[in-house]
Amino acid sequence: MKCLSSAIPAALALFATFAPYPAQTAQIVAETGQAAPSYAAIADRLTASPIVIDAVVRDAIRLKDAAAANTEAGRIRYYVQADVQSLIRAPSAIPTRISYLADVPTDSRGKPPKLKKLRVLLFARPVPNRPGEIQLTDPDAQQPWTPALDALVRRIVKDLVAPDAPPVITGVGNAFHVPGTLPGEGETQIFLLTPNGRPVSLNVLRRPGEQPRWAVALSEIVDEAAGPPAKDTLLWYRLACGLPPTLPDRALASMEEADAAAAREDYDFVLKALGPCGR
Repeated sequence: MKCLSSAIPAALALFATFAPYPAQTAQIVAETGQAAPSYAAIADRLTASPIVIDAVVRDAIRLKDAAAANTEAGRIRYYVQADVQSLIRAPSAIPTRISYLADVPTDSRGKPPKLKKLRVLLFARPVPNRPGEIQLTDPDAQQPWTPALDALVRRIVKDLVAPDAPPVITGVGNAFHVPGTLPGEGETQIFLLTPNGRPVSLNVLRRPGEQPRWAVALSEIVDEAAGPPAKDTLLWYRLACGLPPTLPDRALASMEEADAAAAREDYDFVLKALGPCGR
């Protein structure tokens, strides 16, 4: 314990140099008969976390007074040492024992949680020049390990690092609508913006007497056999959480009003088909 305590001042100094944790709009709930983990919440956390570790808490010291300054109400700050069980994601190798600060919620009775020997998943970033230390990327970035959470995290990480991973959607470019020869017939194509300029487009096809069909294309060529992405996949997440709530007027600047109205309707159809992001 003496060795653990002696490392706390340096960890607190580093803790203060980082920006505050970003606000979270959803919390992953452990597998205890409560709500299932949210795909979008986990994907958000993984996007912000270059390090993901499966670990077991070896020891934890509760911090008080000045060492726990700015801790949110209902949380307790700990200095934690943990043994790495599995390195799920990291830019480089890390030691088998790590340390970090964690602001942990109290239990339903307001009492401190029991951390020692707890198996956890850690979402973190490295601390420069301190390979044995990490910084959690948000207040809930230490999560109790469960099989469901572990499996979902690994699936999303695998998809994020895949060479053909769908890009981040940063906005909407141009949109076009071509009416058909029959009433109610038409096709809309909406081009999306990405950080590296990779082509992504939404395509909506309407035919009289049929339900509208839509698909997403990840190349210049539109595959007419393609369909919408399955829910709780990385492509679904990119769209459901990245598309703006309405089609921007600038995307419709070159269109006649009737065609623009049809494009807006088709865009709304896509958003409803995707469903809420779920953050």
